[in-house]
Amino acid sequence: IGANGSGKSTLAKLLAGIEHPDQKNWMVPEVRVGYMPQKSYAFRMSTARNIALNGADPERRERLIKALQLEPLTKQRAKKLSGGETARMALARLLMGRYELLILDEATAAMDMESTLAAEKLVQDYCRETGCSVLLITHSIQQARRLAEHILFLHGGELVEQGSAEQVLTAPNRDETKQFLEFYGI
Repeated sequence: IGANGSGKSTLAKLLAGIEHPDQKNWMVPEVRVGYMPQKSYAFRMSTARNIALNGADPERRERLIKALQLEPLTKQRAKKLSGGETARMALARLLMGRYELLILDEATAAMDMESTLAAEKLVQDYCRETGCSVLLITHSIQQARRLAEHILFLHGGELVEQGSAEQVLTAPNRDETKQFLEFYGI
């Protein structure tokens, strides 16, 4: 968690290997990483084909389509989807693959509450099935409270506080964290 410009997305891109660090002593994880950026991308094909780009398991694809309520959109050109629909499709596409680390950068920001809760459940199920870890970047303190075991708070491009979700959200040590949480009424 952290304010806009605090370095959350930059950290995600570095860990995903999309951006390269300025320093040579940076270590990219030696694990298979799945990354969903803030702005979801739709390829110029149907929604169903977009989802299938990351895996060929038709049973899994149908389960994801149903869980994310994409059934009426499967034949539609993905470029015509709304922002929330595109995010749901992109999450389904991501979850077709097998990863050791999922990096979700504001993955549900464009989704309504019902879709957000469905997406959260799918990610939790995926982690149970695969043993995958998740780095979730969110502005939603409620979402962090629902999902996080451990919280990192970034401020001004630096990691200023980390700890269990309970500790960081209820008894933060740093003034920057306290001010951030107070802004959200915590």
